[in-house]
Amino acid sequence: MSLVLTSAPSLPPLLARGALLSPFKRPAADAEFPRTRLVLPGVGVDLARLAAYERVCGFATGDDALPITYPHVLGFPLAMRLMSAREFPLPLLGLVHTSIEITRHAAMTATGEYELTVHVDGLVPHRRGTEAVVVTEMRAREGVVWESRSRYLARHRTNAVDGRTSTVPEPLPQVAEWRIAGDVGRRYGAASGDRNPIHLHPLTARLFGFPRAIAHGMWTVARCLAAHGTPEKVLVRAEFRAPVLLPGTVTYAAEGGRFELRGGEGRVHLAGEVYPLTS
Repeated sequence: MSLVLTSAPSLPPLLARGALLSPFKRPAADAEFPRTRLVLPGVGVDLARLAAYERVCGFATGDDALPITYPHVLGFPLAMRLMSAREFPLPLLGLVHTSIEITRHAAMTATGEYELTVHVDGLVPHRRGTEAVVVTEMRAREGVVWESRSRYLARHRTNAVDGRTSTVPEPLPQVAEWRIAGDVGRRYGAASGDRNPIHLHPLTARLFGFPRAIAHGMWTVARCLAAHGTPEKVLVRAEFRAPVLLPGTVTYAAEGGRFELRGGEGRVHLAGEVYPLTS
């Protein structure tokens, strides 16, 4: 079933509703989940907010190209509407964005008009709980120009076995060292609309078990892709492995299509790959 919206949902009420409902959720990989596809036609880009996003993430400003990660920002309120609903079985509080896969089929302009579609594609077992797979698509006149698959983890007791291989690739060569300011979470939150308290201030982050505020995972992948560069048609895969505390110093490493963001003692915060598409 598709539900056509007339405007993007407001994030603060969704966050509040999701927080209130979280204690009543019973996550499980075989739970029922909402099958509704949310559709938002006639989506334009606020150029002032886009410019703020480009500045905080390190993308070039002043041209008409839409950064590869920006459609996630446009679709995030729709995803939050689905994940904060009573019918969504995973608690919004404590939900962790573990990975994202982005496919860009064509160049996107900041002055274009688009249609967004977001739906939950399913629930999958994880060794630490259950993940929800959320799919976002952005369409222009020529069809789908951008799509993503994000996984969000709800931690709970489980008997699931991790079927992934345990091989660890060789560390990538260092390209740059970045000193990340303490206000990056607030700046990214203002530009993206994602004002989760764990990203904003040390005091609010401590309420959720973090010693300091942490950077948004989508800021880390955007910052890396701004430095790495991407072809027009591309597939990007990224895993968010460990939080980046703010302020902090990280190492950006890259070689070929692979990139990493590392912290002290070689701890990997983010690992990703870029694959050019030929068709």
